[in-house]
Amino acid sequence: MLTDLECDYINPIDLANGLNTYVMPEMAAHLLMFVVFLLMGEWFSMIINLPLAVWNINKVVNSRQFYDATEVFRTLPKHKRENFVKVAFYLLCFFYYLYSMIMTLVNESTDDIRTGSAY
Repeated sequence: MLTDLECDYINPIDLANGLNTYVMPEMAAHLLMFVVFLLMGEWFSMIINLPLAVWNINKVVNSRQFYDATEVFRTLPKHKRENFVKVAFYLLCFFYYLYSMIMTLVNESTDDIRTGSAY
């Protein structure tokens, strides 16, 4: 949507209204994942997510979490860079979580075979 604003396909008010509806749910979902990692003792996953959680909390505390329609043209490069970094972070986390899940399933199935309770 930010590139639509650059190409003048969308006006700043529509952009801000459209993106602001997803800001707090994204932050809440990430904070929920962070708390689940904390409660489950997944320390490495929690530490990986700690910088983004702190950054999101800092944005909320300083009231900078929403897109401002009057400032969006001035801050457009910053928002684009921020979104690319978050997409890269979420993509890397996805593959790490997928790897962790596969390793857990493989280790669980080999433990079942060793103990004789495969079926």
